[in-house]
Amino acid sequence: HRRLFNSKRIKMENMMCWENTINCISWSFILGGTAFFFGDRETMGPYGRYMTGGFPGMTCPAKVGWFFQELPAFLVPVLLFLTTESNPGLGRYLLGTYCLHYFQRTFIYALLTRGRPMPVSTVISAIIFCSMCGWLQAHYLLHCRQYDETWLMDIRLLIFLLGMGINIHSDHILRNLRKSGENTYKIPRGGMFEYVSGANFFGEILEWSGYAIATWSLPTFAFAYFTMCSIGPRAYYHHRFYIEKFSDYPKSRRAVIPFLL
Repeated sequence: HRRLFNSKRIKMENMMCWENTINCISWSFILGGTAFFFGDRETMGPYGRYMTGGFPGMTCPAKVGWFFQELPAFLVPVLLFLTTESNPGLGRYLLGTYCLHYFQRTFIYALLTRGRPMPVSTVISAIIFCSMCGWLQAHYLLHCRQYDETWLMDIRLLIFLLGMGINIHSDHILRNLRKSGENTYKIPRGGMFEYVSGANFFGEILEWSGYAIATWSLPTFAFAYFTMCSIGPRAYYHHRFYIEKFSDYPKSRRAVIPFLL
């Protein structure tokens, strides 16, 4: 019994050690997201429509860039799950919602996108971030947190699913705005685009907000917060772009939050 007790005690001490590390990484994401937000108020990330003129660096096709930068966020949690010996409990189902998003982004969105070439430096930065985030979410939900069965029946998960649906539908609308080979921009219409210019961003913000609320933890909040700080300003720039480009752009639309912002 003493040996079993000592084994459990050592395991809990190691768990706390990892949990302290996770807290440090989570707070670095929160601080990094805040810095990212204020940095993007001055200039937008150089990819997509904001790659004006010649970019000083190597670029790659959008399909290739999106695939490789999103892949670690799906692959790292899957590998961690497969190498976890103990039963991770219900956290694995909550982690499944995270993996579901990145499966769609890696194997569906990336292969369907018609975006412009992306800077390789941007792709590399995203690979590093997605690798860290994938490990952070997976390690916490599989090894550090226990949930009872009521969490899987909670309505909070519906917020995640609703946001994901809006995100996918909005991306579909954007892909079909232009025919193959066209370079002109058009006003997106339908779905949440009737309310906000960045409907795809609104869907993703709603999605990760639901994920953070459903899992109710610092690591998941840190990820959702960083996402809001990184794509929120981009939605604002999109909104400003449409207003400046189209004189008939609907005045009732907001940038990212319907009726508010």
